[in-house]
Amino acid sequence: MGERKIASTRAEIISDPSVMSGEPVVRGTRVPAETIVAYLRGGHSNREIFEDYPSLPIDGIDAVIEWAEAQYGPDWRSSFARPHR
Repeated sequence: MGERKIASTRAEIISDPSVMSGEPVVRGTRVPAETIVAYLRGGHSNREIFEDYPSLPIDGIDAVIEWAEAQYGPDWRSSFARPHR
């Protein structure tokens, strides 16, 4: 398995209408934040996620976790968590 590049900028979740129809994704990828949330809610390890999504930057999962906490609150890992309005 090859080495991961160290990101020169911090990973973040963005919504860009020209990428995945504006669905929140990890910047620089087409990986939807909600997909990574589903993996984490399902108990998958970071290693499993990186194996399935090798385009994720090394801090991409951390960015998704921060985004999920902002969207759903501290109980975001619960499949019943609803977005904060």
